[in-house]
Amino acid sequence: MSVLAPRARALIDPDALRGNLSVLAARSGTPLILPVKANAYGHGLTLIATLAAAHPDVWGLAVATPREAQAAAALNTGKPVLLLTPPTPAEVPVLADLGVRLPVASLAEAAALPAHARAHLKVDTGMNRLGARPDEAVAVGRELARRGLLEGAYTHFASADEPDLHFAHEQLRRFRAVLDALPPTPRPLLAHAANGGAVLSLGRLPGMALARPGLAAYGFAPAHLRAHAPLTPVMTVQASVTHLHTVPAGETVSYGGLWRAPRDTPVATVGIGYADGYPRNATGHAEVLVAGQRRPVLGRICMDQLMIDVTGLKVQPGDPVTLWTQWGLTVTDVAAWGGTVEYEVLTGVGDRVERQVGETP
Repeated sequence: MSVLAPRARALIDPDALRGNLSVLAARSGTPLILPVKANAYGHGLTLIATLAAAHPDVWGLAVATPREAQAAAALNTGKPVLLLTPPTPAEVPVLADLGVRLPVASLAEAAALPAHARAHLKVDTGMNRLGARPDEAVAVGRELARRGLLEGAYTHFASADEPDLHFAHEQLRRFRAVLDALPPTPRPLLAHAANGGAVLSLGRLPGMALARPGLAAYGFAPAHLRAHAPLTPVMTVQASVTHLHTVPAGETVSYGGLWRAPRDTPVATVGIGYADGYPRNATGHAEVLVAGQRRPVLGRICMDQLMIDVTGLKVQPGDPVTLWTQWGLTVTDVAAWGGTVEYEVLTGVGDRVERQVGETP
């Protein structure tokens, strides 16, 4: 074991992940495709993919880029990997050889597939980001079916996590119309549409074979949907105290002198900063947990470090400081302090933060 210890750690709770997957599969009434793009939403691709692949309700894994697909396939989890965005023509044969399920949204893309590829028809039902419009999608799907390459079909909801579900229902209507126009396939078509918001807001969707809950699988949901399913955040982030000192009354802390000590103040420097994904915009608002107490972050958050008030606490260099955890002080709080959303904070957790299996302290 190296003596060069990480200054920050992301502790991944396997039981929380397993529980979320079971709850979401039960609510959707289908197996799941777990999105593990963006390093599994910051939780660590290898760790999350390995844990998820062992779950009985997980059909496969979904990624956003060809290199992510290659990395996920190389883990040999035994579960299919679905690429959600279009590859280049040169990437298609490489990915097909790896068994990656490929998105297809045009006749040209369909024609470029080798005979051993497995395709998922991408239908644009109103997100206007990727995919074929419904009338075009039918023609593409029929060609894929004719060649025996059509394994699945999918769309993506634009607003299923909003209180107003009118457009979500319209998207679902458009998608079902495409499915109804497709010819039979040797095996039942794997249709999937529900992201986490749709799983929570719409529940079981007749005709869907799979669901793709992303952020919800990692324990987060919009406030108005939290009562629909008990979800537990999977990640706790901690960093070590690296230095202790006393700031004399009247002196300031960090860049710009934004915080001034009203009295002689014991301060701990903590080995994490915005280069590790802790939002700089949380300056002036952020709090952490240290020695069981909630304490403010002092002054501007730095690239590699931040400072906290440890008045009255017995703290030593190397002691852990919790930046966010499952309850009490969560990434939702951190995102709010930084004026952003959980997605951005989680996916921004950097490589210097070591991912480890571990329950909440």
